[in-house]
Amino acid sequence: MKVQITSDWTKEEFKAYLLLYAVHADFFRDDAEKDTILSMVDAKTYQRILKEIEKDNDYQRIQKIIANIEKFQYSEEKLNELLRDIQRVFNAHHEKNEMEEAMLLSLKKLFKQIGIHKND
Repeated sequence: MKVQITSDWTKEEFKAYLLLYAVHADFFRDDAEKDTILSMVDAKTYQRILKEIEKDNDYQRIQKIIANIEKFQYSEEKLNELLRDIQRVFNAHHEKNEMEEAMLLSLKKLFKQIGIHKND
């Protein structure tokens, strides 16, 4: 299966995609999470990226995340900043959620793996 990777995203569009990907961990996006994401990206970007992520399957989502991390050459510090933003979104509804925690752990591992490959 050939995956069409969007390569013309801005960093804000990528951030919106990553945040929306993360909140789909529990297959539910509440108003608090939405409002927190909207405090980080503009509404037009949010709506456009939401439509895109809803049409992508999980494989396409991961490939787009990897491609854009590599494209923007995020440092370890910037990747950690993105993880903090994701945690901020998860904390918006003030409830501990095991699926969200698993998502955060998976993204940490993915970011670490991408970082390892950047140094090759």
